[in-house]
Amino acid sequence: MSEEKPVYKRVLLKLSGEALRGELPYGIDFKRARSIACELKEIHNLGVDIAIMIGGGNIFRGSEGVAEGMDRVTADQIGLLATVINGLALLDALEKEGLATRLISAIEIKAVAEPFIRRRVLRHLEKGRIIIFTAGLGSPYFTTDTAAVLRALEIKAEVILKATKVDGIYTADPMTDAAARRFESIKYLEVMQQELKVMDSTAISLCKDNNLPIIVFNLNQPGNIRKAVLGQKVGTRVS
Repeated sequence: MSEEKPVYKRVLLKLSGEALRGELPYGIDFKRARSIACELKEIHNLGVDIAIMIGGGNIFRGSEGVAEGMDRVTADQIGLLATVINGLALLDALEKEGLATRLISAIEIKAVAEPFIRRRVLRHLEKGRIIIFTAGLGSPYFTTDTAAVLRALEIKAEVILKATKVDGIYTADPMTDAAARRFESIKYLEVMQQELKVMDSTAISLCKDNNLPIIVFNLNQPGNIRKAVLGQKVGTRVS
């Protein structure tokens, strides 16, 4: 065990599908998956319980299907299945790092993943296994952001680590607005009032009602997950 002391014992990492895409235009960059797995191994070695909620935007987005005229429920279901594909890829990467991992799906797929049974998931975490949540909540109209918050509350995670491609929350999109200002910290209510694109409003409200902090940080900077877990300044904290 490292002498460094994490400030969180149990975390939920919200990982977008794009995080697995890397520099590819579409799909899964397996080198990127291995890189993420290596960073997770570092914090696992600190004694931190890790759960992950993964998205599927690198493969399919329900909103894009709807924009093309697809039925909303069907489009969302395709998106949920895309998260299972990403979960399998991340599972493989984590196991190649020697980490015991369990894939959990909110949609029943017995041959591929375990169903979500809260007490079983808690037992996996107690035994030091990494949990990958896929298929969101198993229902259309709910984002993986909302699913991440609900699962975090159910497993008693102490923080949500929201991995993005920018180093925190800004007043505007820093990719398009050079004058955008970054927040070091911000309150839940301010996020909702200013309609900042952090998580959807349902997810933010759930965090606010249950006093669950969110740390938004840049996943592309190696070591940021570790910094967040150790309580070092990184990204933006919502509380």
